[in-house]
Amino acid sequence: MSTRLRLPALRHRDGHHARVTYEELFFDLVYVFAVTQLSHHLLHHLGLAGVLQTLVLWFAVWLGWQYACWVSNWFDPEAPRIRALLFVTMLLALLMSSSIPEAFGDRAWVFAGAYATMQVGRTAFVLFEVGGRHPLAPNFRRMLAWVCVSACFWLAGAAADGNARLALWAVAVACEYISPMFGFAFPGMGRSHTRDWTIEGGHLAERCQLFVIVALGEMLLATGGVLSEVEQWSGAVVSAVLATFAGTIAMWWLYFGISSRDATEAISHAQDPGRIGANFHYVHALLIAGIIATAVGNDLVMDHPGAAVTPVYAAVLVAGPLIYLLGSALYKRVVYGHAPHSHLFGAMALGALGALLPHTHLLAAGWLTSAVLLVVGLMDTQLKRRLQRA
Repeated sequence: MSTRLRLPALRHRDGHHARVTYEELFFDLVYVFAVTQLSHHLLHHLGLAGVLQTLVLWFAVWLGWQYACWVSNWFDPEAPRIRALLFVTMLLALLMSSSIPEAFGDRAWVFAGAYATMQVGRTAFVLFEVGGRHPLAPNFRRMLAWVCVSACFWLAGAAADGNARLALWAVAVACEYISPMFGFAFPGMGRSHTRDWTIEGGHLAERCQLFVIVALGEMLLATGGVLSEVEQWSGAVVSAVLATFAGTIAMWWLYFGISSRDATEAISHAQDPGRIGANFHYVHALLIAGIIATAVGNDLVMDHPGAAVTPVYAAVLVAGPLIYLLGSALYKRVVYGHAPHSHLFGAMALGALGALLPHTHLLAAGWLTSAVLLVVGLMDTQLKRRLQRA
């Protein structure tokens, strides 16, 4: 009897690019809300503690999505059982996202409980689905062991307060983020190898690209929301909107206009698609973190375009594009084998702006940081055209 008959929930691989299903697109919608919640949390907690809290919360959001993405790569989301799994996971992700503003307050148990239930429950379900003899079973047993360890830290953190909660949740994040780098190696259970992760590369690349669209879309929604709430559209407000819109376009162009199709080809034709797929996920955590931080800077620019730039505001305005450029450089290193020099130029320019911005106002700061991203995009475009003509 074939594997397809014994395990009807597995994706049928026929050598063609597996499409992203409507179930997966619907599932990703909840993460528009999650990204919005994270950017608002950071906007209202701009101190060091707030940054660290947002970072931990972001990794939880990302890991919840990432593990679900791998499952939907291996299994058919249109199969009733997998569709039900996605929808239950979606509900838990919605509860988790709703509790983000008070995750370090009164809703810690909701956040940690929803997240732990999502990770442990999904992995246990998939392990039951494949059975004990399938080649994927050892990998999911190791994965289940790690998410159970992580769940203990999530729940312990919910029971703690302040810095203790932050530290425990940081350990929980590390368990799930770092363990795949070592093949989910667990005492007495061995380790997995990326060559055993028979992923559909094009599908995985497309899922990551769709998450970037989700994050960039949240930036546009925030820009439109601020503009709609302003009673009088002054020149400063319109200019602030144009500055943030230009920065968003630059981010889109750096990702989709230059390398996204090459990325799909790279992962689809890699000798070890499991490894390059894992690298894609690590890199995209940085890329989207940069988008979230940039969205906070955009909010500052649009809300108070004429206000002076404080050192904290300068750090936020520079950090978002800088993190994004770092993620973009690593992304292109995965795709092309090397990072473009334009990104180093952009990082140096942003570093110089960090010292200059406190002597300006927010509107000028918004235009300057957006201009750096636009210049990097133009440099990358010119380089790609030269390479194509060569």
